[in-house]
Amino acid sequence: MYDPTRLAALVAVAEAGSITRAAERLGYTTPALSQQLAKLEREAGTALLVRHHRGARLTGAGELLVARARRVLDELAQARHELARLTGLSGGILRVGTFQTAGIHLLPPVLSAFRRAHPDVELTVADHEPPAGVAAVAAGDVDLALTHSYQPADPVPLPSSVRAEPVLVEELVLVTAPGHALAGDSARLPLAELAGQPLISMAPHLPARRGVESALARAGATPSVRVPTPGYALVCALVSAGLGVAVVPEMVARTAATPVGMRRLEPGELRRTIAVVYRAEETAPAADAFRALLRGAFGRAGQT
Repeated sequence: MYDPTRLAALVAVAEAGSITRAAERLGYTTPALSQQLAKLEREAGTALLVRHHRGARLTGAGELLVARARRVLDELAQARHELARLTGLSGGILRVGTFQTAGIHLLPPVLSAFRRAHPDVELTVADHEPPAGVAAVAAGDVDLALTHSYQPADPVPLPSSVRAEPVLVEELVLVTAPGHALAGDSARLPLAELAGQPLISMAPHLPARRGVESALARAGATPSVRVPTPGYALVCALVSAGLGVAVVPEMVARTAATPVGMRRLEPGELRRTIAVVYRAEETAPAADAFRALLRGAFGRAGQT
């Protein structure tokens, strides 16, 4: 059975004429949308798109599937609207907490899908930098929140009323100024090669980053600039200006507003897990529907 999210991605490319423009329309990064399309082609067992320098066009198989997909998506939208009346999703408010990276790069397509499915539910989005989102959910200030944790790190216990569901796991990668010697190779860079490198140190006092910063210190990276709050846009700007190198989530590196070089690290054990937290004992149809959309959009943790 084809994943409706991937069918919607194919329809968007057919309408936009390119993967890049479709990604902008849906709120995805271009690599994330390309990944969804590649999975759909594997499910179909044939090529659905032909990429060219001006964008992408459908193959014969792609045209056939898009025609069917439009009908399927229309039927699903109608079904969601009818089910909403039966499950209490015809009104009310869904309060979502998020941190900046997820709010920019993960939430928009899911919020769009939720709005299409449940147009009568009012949406509010609040900024809660981890771990504040967990506390906001526990206190009832928001219905659910996107948060993150880093590996390696000591586990942080959740309040007894709160559960966490992993959404996405991504590697941490090295970012450098464009043209930096360390970024000029496609092979993974051993952490030991960071010895003596000036490091933009990311909030080493915060529990979420402490384990990562310790691993970098053991590798011999030398703090050059310390950024006391986890502002990745600022970190990438400092790196781009040649003030040092940094280790950031891959999503951050690929969507940096300033030009940076990127390289994967060896071993690939430095990771960030993005999860959605919610109140476990509370019946909340809107929150449950939103979590289901997150699962459909990003799959199980580790399938990045």
